[in-house]
Amino acid sequence: MTGMATVTIRELGRQVSGVVNEVRTTGRPTFVTHRGTPVAVLLPLDAEQLEDHVLANAPEYVASMRAADEAIERGEPGVALADAIAEFEAEHGPIDDKS
Repeated sequence: MTGMATVTIRELGRQVSGVVNEVRTTGRPTFVTHRGTPVAVLLPLDAEQLEDHVLANAPEYVASMRAADEAIERGEPGVALADAIAEFEAEHGPIDDKS
């Protein structure tokens, strides 16, 4: 891990604000180690990356995507766009064409 920013768990506990600020300002990840072994990584995120990460790791979203992929593999038809829009609007209100 030469050349990569690293911090031990103990150092992170003592300097969390400084380490997080360094990640934020440099835009570079920092690896967290425990007894010399990498166990975590701190990554800079902007709002879009955060949303992508949350969606990609939300259990209900992951399960839904897995089920959709399996249905496609079985050749099952999807949902018609008009039906998907109607369902969305029933839950969230009309879609604004101006956005």
